[in-house]
Amino acid sequence: MEDRSAKYRAFYAQLICAAARATDHRIEEAFRTVRREPFVGPGPWSISLGGHPYVVTPDDDPAFLYQNTLLALDSARGLNIGMPGAHAYWLSGCAVKEGETVIQIGAGSGYYTAILAHLAGPGGRVHAYEIDERLAGLARENLKDVPHVDVRDRSGIASDLPKADVIYVCAGAAQPATEWLDALLPGGRLVFPLAPEGMLGGMLMITRPDNGAIWPAKFLGRAQFIGCAGLQNEDAARRLADAFAKGWEGVQSLRRDGVPDETCWFAGEGWWLSTAAAPVVTDSIRPHADITQA
Repeated sequence: MEDRSAKYRAFYAQLICAAARATDHRIEEAFRTVRREPFVGPGPWSISLGGHPYVVTPDDDPAFLYQNTLLALDSARGLNIGMPGAHAYWLSGCAVKEGETVIQIGAGSGYYTAILAHLAGPGGRVHAYEIDERLAGLARENLKDVPHVDVRDRSGIASDLPKADVIYVCAGAAQPATEWLDALLPGGRLVFPLAPEGMLGGMLMITRPDNGAIWPAKFLGRAQFIGCAGLQNEDAARRLADAFAKGWEGVQSLRRDGVPDETCWFAGEGWWLSTAAAPVVTDSIRPHADITQA
């Protein structure tokens, strides 16, 4: 069975990285190397294309796992291992480097934690936060043989977060948590779904400059996730829906002070997104609007 799984993984990794336009060979290598079987549990499995009903696989053939689909961890609650093509694209955008420190918010059973650990390498570190105790326990067991990963069964919105080069969030929010912004090292990247629960929003990448209150920001594409506890806001959700309906590709910076001006795309409490560029320009990555589901 392992030989079949390896064959499926090799094709799956090549296929999703082609769809994601990922140019870093390490991303394909990570998806080819990390087995999905431990993270989803014994089959049959419930699978969805996102936005569609789950379909139960006829048996436990691992071929069903190596598709560009959502894999249910808890179908009643809509908890999934997210769409790999979308994550491959977002990971390409934030460009995790070997030796970097990564925080993951919303680890689930640990599949994308393992992908992040592969990208950071043994010289790096991955701190994974999962507020659901059952899922955190599964992630801890699944990742017990990866020494540079630690799993914490608590909220990832906390003042004691370690400093990090990358913060990768797998739960939708109406705003970036101040704690995430404060934990970023200069040059660090925060990638999170600006997408309150139940809403199709966008995967936003924010880069911390060496100094100043104007941070480079851009959407990597549309995204929808289960909601991040503590970062939901019904009024913000309504206003964000209006903002996305008017376009989102032009966002270029996050402003943490000043009064929103005519370049404002969306304003939150103490922060706003602008279509004006930040003083420091980041590497270009084209938004990919048709990769949506987490």
